[in-house]
Amino acid sequence: MTTPTVTYANDLDFAKHMDETDPLRVFRQEFLFPNRAGDSIVYLAGNSLGLQPRSATGYVLEELGEWARLGVEGHFQARHPWLLYHEFLTEMTARLVGANPSEVITMNSLTVNLHLMLVSFYKPTKERFKILIESDAFPSDRYAVASQAKFHGYDPKEAILELAPRQGELTLRQEDIEEFIQKHGNEIAVVLIGQVNYLTGQAFDLLRLAELSHEHGCIFGTNLAHGAGNLRLNLHGDDVDFAVWCGYKYLNAGPGAVAGCFVHDRYEESFDLSRFAGWWGHNKETRFEMGPEFDPLPGAEGWQISNPPIFQMAALRASLELFDKATMYALRKKSVLLTGYLDFLLKPISSDICTIITPSDPEQRGAQLSLKVPKQPQQFVRQLKDHGVICDFREPDIVRVAPAPIYCSFEDVYKFGQVMTKFANK
Repeated sequence: MTTPTVTYANDLDFAKHMDETDPLRVFRQEFLFPNRAGDSIVYLAGNSLGLQPRSATGYVLEELGEWARLGVEGHFQARHPWLLYHEFLTEMTARLVGANPSEVITMNSLTVNLHLMLVSFYKPTKERFKILIESDAFPSDRYAVASQAKFHGYDPKEAILELAPRQGELTLRQEDIEEFIQKHGNEIAVVLIGQVNYLTGQAFDLLRLAELSHEHGCIFGTNLAHGAGNLRLNLHGDDVDFAVWCGYKYLNAGPGAVAGCFVHDRYEESFDLSRFAGWWGHNKETRFEMGPEFDPLPGAEGWQISNPPIFQMAALRASLELFDKATMYALRKKSVLLTGYLDFLLKPISSDICTIITPSDPEQRGAQLSLKVPKQPQQFVRQLKDHGVICDFREPDIVRVAPAPIYCSFEDVYKFGQVMTKFANK
């Protein structure tokens, strides 16, 4: 997309003008903000846990009521029959991540889905048994790939390759990624990259990574924990083999929310792929005949194991409906402006306070800016909270600031900038 441009000003009137002319401003009212002594706080932690949609309570209570009213009959007679509930999310999810409906499924949690994908797509051989990840990949990804390697009889120290920044740098260069894959591609079975790195906030070009991987015979998968609901995605068009994501960060479905999974439709009828099977992935026409042989559904649905968690899916449905109305195109357009404003306000602040480590190029970041805070970063986060701002901290010294565009405002970002300026002037 064309990057929108604006001349920023460190001025409350400017921030209010941007909010007044924001076509997405109505969505802020659809979320519940934590408060302190009756005042709304500035919530910049949507990359860790999104805010609650106002409609989520009603959606969950509706299903509790259906359970009370109907008991087991709710599977077929509820206003949103439980037997089909995951299907109510499919088309919205497909639009969210740029996929065909048959390529996506809402199920499980992120790391469970990652394991299910690796069962099918990590097929190590003597010559090609390695998995490529970022050196600062989210720990759960590292644990997952290490355990998969061990399961196949490989030493994780040999099986896991890491993409690391250059000495003295904190983010990866595209040319270094390309050179690494070109050099080691014939050893790599799976390239697994977090599309937005959880620590640095750096975003990667999925299309180019998939092209590189496939050129060298590697499967390409991505963790969209910080990408889904943040960046405008095109998983099908980018030729990604598989992707996984969670529902509780930018997707605002609540703590421990149900997650999502993408499998490219080239594998729609690849029934010979290894998989850990369960009855909800079985042919719908014969599922309740309770036969002994597994007959997988085509597409991503065939990777389901268990029947869906209805209350979690109800909360996710509330949020997905808002994303569907807002559209990821419009949200991303606002996000570029909103994060750009955050960047503009922070850059003049003394590097003694913090350093922005997230790339300045909007194409290499989403809604998150990661700040390296050299002095007592945990105390720094507590001080922000004392001033009415919620961010989050990650070891060793990173404070993550994320103005989620579906509910954050330019005034939120301005207020954060004022707090940071106050800290710098102490």
